[in-house]
Amino acid sequence: MKYTEDHEWINVAGDIATVGITQHAQDALGDVVFVELPEVGKTYAQKDTAGVVESVKAAADVYMPVSGEVVEVNQALVDEPSLANSDPMGAGWFFKVKLAKPDEVAALMDEAAYNAFAA
Repeated sequence: MKYTEDHEWINVAGDIATVGITQHAQDALGDVVFVELPEVGKTYAQKDTAGVVESVKAAADVYMPVSGEVVEVNQALVDEPSLANSDPMGAGWFFKVKLAKPDEVAALMDEAAYNAFAA
């Protein structure tokens, strides 16, 4: 598991990475009421805006932690945005991306670095 300064997490399995928002992000947002996910098949560069998450307090962009093509989105999250609150690191994942530049993953923060950053 790796993390970004924009409070996304990424979990890589082979050449596919699952992406979501961190516990810290959902704590800051409060109750999530809407998510806009990227289009399957669309290619993004690292740090491109790939989606939006809206809560009762604020709206925030979801950024692409790595370059690649979106291969799957979490339809359950669209139907039940509160999954981003109840299980942000599990069932509340946002999308899966096929890595275009796997070396980008190594530059992301590990859990200890992210926890220090978010503190």
